[in-house]
Amino acid sequence: MKRVIVCYKWVLDGADIRVDKSTRKLNVEKAKWILNEFDRNAIEAGARIKASTGCELIGITAGVDTEESSKNVLSRGLDAVHFLNDPIMEGADSRTTSKVLAGMIEKLGGADLVICSEASDDEYAQQTSARLAALLGYASVTYVQHIEVSGEQIKLSRKLDDGTEDVEVADATVISVVPDINDPPIPSLKQILGAKKKPSTAVALAELRVIDRSSQLRTESVLAPEVARKQIQLTAGGVSIADAVLKLTQQLSSDGVL
Repeated sequence: MKRVIVCYKWVLDGADIRVDKSTRKLNVEKAKWILNEFDRNAIEAGARIKASTGCELIGITAGVDTEESSKNVLSRGLDAVHFLNDPIMEGADSRTTSKVLAGMIEKLGGADLVICSEASDDEYAQQTSARLAALLGYASVTYVQHIEVSGEQIKLSRKLDDGTEDVEVADATVISVVPDINDPPIPSLKQILGAKKKPSTAVALAELRVIDRSSQLRTESVLAPEVARKQIQLTAGGVSIADAVLKLTQQLSSDGVL
């Protein structure tokens, strides 16, 4: 195996997002950009393959403000990073994202293995890896929980609802990994300092052979859920437990819960 490419996403930290109580809209003004939680597993999976095979390990991302991600991901074992910053990626759906990532991979000359995570923290659409495989003409294997590379053969174990499935591939493949695949370590000080010496390359959208960049999915609004507590006291006024239970079941029934 000569080259492995890991796709990752730079997302807003959900812990920093606040809700405007009057409008229920999300306030992201103070939210920092961080590495998508699931992508830590994907990068670590690539790093372990690199350790066992000596392959070239490249990270790619497309979004906004992605240049800031380079130091973070390079400290996790990648050899190099290629990032694309473009306003078109703000609010891009899986269709647009996969087309741009496919263009970036083709520009790099392809890969023996492309690793994606199960999903992204913000959208959780779980579509990018399969779309990417279709665009590249690669095989597609999802929900991977174990990877074993033996020469040109890649043995994969898939986590299913009712068990596991073992598959073997020899051609170029796009896989999506589940969080169970590994426990990503925190980069050491040496790795963080070493990340500064690794190459990080900006990619322009005009350099890619992506004709139709339009998104088919448009988010009209994102609102926080309304929480309305009725605060009904079932035992007020010395009501017995039996009567309180009857009152509760009647209330739940009228609310459509039962």
